[in-house]
Amino acid sequence: MLTSFLAATLAAAAPVAPSRPAELAMPAILPLERRAEAEDRWLKLRLEQVLPALMRRDKVQMWVLVAGEYNEDPVMETMLPATWLHARRRTILVFFDPGDGKPIEKLALARYPVGDFAPAWNPDEQPDQWAELAKIIAARNPSTIALNRSEGFPLADGLSSTHYEAIVRAIGPDYAKRLVSHERLALGWLETRIPEEMATYPIIARISHAIIEEGFSERVITPGVTTSDDVVWWFRNRIKELKLDTWFQPSVAIQRADGGKFSVQEMGHRGDTIIMPGDMLHVDFGISYLGLNTDIQRLAYVLKPGETQAPRGLRDGMGAMNRVRAATIAALKPGRSGNQVLATARRQIEAEKIDGTIYSHPIGHHGHGAGTWIGAWESQTPAPGRGDYRIDPNTAWSIELNAQRDVPEWGGQKVRFMHEENGFLASDGSFRFLDGGQEDFILVPRP
Repeated sequence: MLTSFLAATLAAAAPVAPSRPAELAMPAILPLERRAEAEDRWLKLRLEQVLPALMRRDKVQMWVLVAGEYNEDPVMETMLPATWLHARRRTILVFFDPGDGKPIEKLALARYPVGDFAPAWNPDEQPDQWAELAKIIAARNPSTIALNRSEGFPLADGLSSTHYEAIVRAIGPDYAKRLVSHERLALGWLETRIPEEMATYPIIARISHAIIEEGFSERVITPGVTTSDDVVWWFRNRIKELKLDTWFQPSVAIQRADGGKFSVQEMGHRGDTIIMPGDMLHVDFGISYLGLNTDIQRLAYVLKPGETQAPRGLRDGMGAMNRVRAATIAALKPGRSGNQVLATARRQIEAEKIDGTIYSHPIGHHGHGAGTWIGAWESQTPAPGRGDYRIDPNTAWSIELNAQRDVPEWGGQKVRFMHEENGFLASDGSFRFLDGGQEDFILVPRP
């Protein structure tokens, strides 16, 4: 029943005859209990499919995760039941591969039942949780014990120093020699998407696009009256009205023909600036829904009286932006490092004489997700460590970048055209956007 409901919701997200040009239909949003059912179902599938493949790929026999209440390991957060907001007390999860194609053991040392994990600790019989962990390890005698410790990737660095020291003390020197810091296992778990997730991720992108389209419309913006902050607060309230969450607060910026300073960091005119005809608007927006995140930027143009489209110079700038996008997507291939993708894409845009900047990143359970860096807005040089991580297939990406171009209609002023859209890198190396990429300006008001 749940699967059919999600399928119907996906169908509802398909374009329908809009009441006005460029208006998107808002997909149905699941009630909270149905969301929990979906998330728990996906978690069960991920533990059955993704986890064994990763442990065997990386030759890890045992994986131990430890989290304290309100100080959760980012990986463990994605393994808890959907109705849990935090780990309870101290929660320890143990995965063990017995070999010979047998199922992975999934054990929980916790005072409360943890989803489908097998209870492995009775505090009444053994009050010392660490001693019970040592007993479990000794009984299975694993050759390797992976821990979430990483210098370069915070999402794979969830084990606290206190918990690490407690593990070492409890298991003794022989087993302590078998402890390995294994960031690839943690990152692989976080970054890998399953088909069931990817059947629904386009709905999440469509919801994001529909909210942006509504916010950048005459329903919300009255030129000469509405400020950029008014629109920001509309977005924030709209997210709450829809019973959604966000992992960052939206921002709205203005570029206009006044030579005002604009940078990625300062984002042009902001705050109480009144939106006027002739302005180019930019939004950075994302939602959290069903345990997945979006991170999207869109551009709008506020029509002057008599105009039916943005000036040619602005449209040419968006065209340059999309050439940077095409170069980035063409370079995004499994097996390449983020630094290699950056170098390949930059050679292409430089050959086309485009002034562009690339700073794309993975997305999924986290907005700035697990995986490699592909440039940074403040630097286009290779990033040691984070940029050297290899790209895996079946991963989701935020294609984030910009192009700068002189706009004749604005007195030759240099204008920055920002882009960010979410997509999926499939097992065959092909890439597709979840719900399309921006090709034209959103126009305010709609013509």
